Amino acid sequence: MQEKVLIVEDEVHARTGLTELVTSWGYRARGAADGLEGLEVATAWSPAIVVTDLKMPRMDGMELLRRIAELKARGSLPEWTCVVMLTAQGSIESAVEAMRMGAWDYLPKPVDPARLKALLESASRQQEVETAEVSQIVAAGQPVRKATALEQLVGSSPEMKAVCALIERVASSNVSVLVTGESGTGKELVARALHDLSARRTKPFVAVNCAAIPETLIESEIFGHEKGAFTGAQERRAGCFELAEEGTLLLDEIGEMPAGTQAKLLRVLEDRKLRRLGSKAETPVDVRVIAATNKDPLQAVAAGELRGDLYYRLNVFNIQMPALRAHAGDIGAIAAKMIADMNEKHGCRVTELSPELLARLEAYRWPGNVRELRNTIERAVVLAGEGQLGIADLPPGFGDTAASAPVGSDSAVHVEVGTTVDEAERQLILKTLSSTHNNKTRAAEILGISTKTLQNKLKEYASDGRE
Repeated sequence: MQEKVLIVEDEVHARTGLTELVTSWGYRARGAADGLEGLEVATAWSPAIVVTDLKMPRMDGMELLRRIAELKARGSLPEWTCVVMLTAQGSIESAVEAMRMGAWDYLPKPVDPARLKALLESASRQQEVETAEVSQIVAAGQPVRKATALEQLVGSSPEMKAVCALIERVASSNVSVLVTGESGTGKELVARALHDLSARRTKPFVAVNCAAIPETLIESEIFGHEKGAFTGAQERRAGCFELAEEGTLLLDEIGEMPAGTQAKLLRVLEDRKLRRLGSKAETPVDVRVIAATNKDPLQAVAAGELRGDLYYRLNVFNIQMPALRAHAGDIGAIAAKMIADMNEKHGCRVTELSPELLARLEAYRWPGNVRELRNTIERAVVLAGEGQLGIADLPPGFGDTAASAPVGSDSAVHVEVGTTVDEAERQLILKTLSSTHNNKTRAAEILGISTKTLQNKLKEYASDGRE
């Protein structure tokens, strides 16, 4: 069946032209002269997609978006009805606000037909996936429920409930999301949940750690390259954007991306076209981008590590993952889920945590967050094999790291008055590295920085003889 598309535009020539163009692509299109008329048509006609101008008399696009959301909440319109906002140059902030309110996406005016067609096709896929899933569930006599992607984000604390509610709210849109939080808090799980709850769930999910790719290769990895683009480029290679076509691309540790690459990324996000290294042609891309960072993004912008314009383009929605110590009451439920996973993975028969062990885990500060907890539980399950886990199953020296040692202990860092910030940082890094027996990955987790940043600091200390 042809999808219904409602065009809400007060300028008659633009409305007529867009309606005819959309009809020529095989959709059933109707026009409305302003938001009030658009609301009436939407109520009576139930379009799958609403394309609306932002500035209009009687009722503007923002109010129409709000009223459509109310109709969806009451069941008067399908839950997956998409709204695409049209905005004149200079109104981008309003368009981003519309996306925060639930718009599928926005397009600048004058409308680029290729971009509009791509958006309509993407929105149509969402409705097809949602309709098919509901039909299959109903036919099987089962209650309709959301996908189970969020089940990996275990926890009943207010902090985790807020995270899950925000994921469910924004997953079905095409909006960019910036996921922030300390290392090991589960930022990639958030990105996967956003992907799995979206219409893109049947398409690729591609995750890239920007801190793990050498600066000389990162542009090639993300944007691709042509044969002969540089020494060693013996064949054409698709980048991560093309590999994630119609799906989701996670750019982890976005603050570690070189400034030049950030500028090219911003252009791709704005134009939805990329140019492989060594190519003169531009390739259209349809990818939802989710970025993640363990840094405070505003501090990263102030420090020149993250471009301000890129930050604002990515930060349409921000999902802040709490540190594990901030919701320690969830540790019992998280550990129980991990034990079940490890039993299946390793063929073990561990039943539960002892009350004493749970109390010990809840009292610990967890500098490595959920990732550290998972490593601790996996080690304990493998060693115990079966039965109840107790304090004896913890790693030797558990809780004695630099991050949890009391002030005045051998693991503490003592800084005299008059010590420079640079020197204090050096002492902290080297002391933490020593406490982890030179485990750079673990030290980086404790310090809340990327492994790449830690390695750069160590190179700097070695070059000036301060190691």
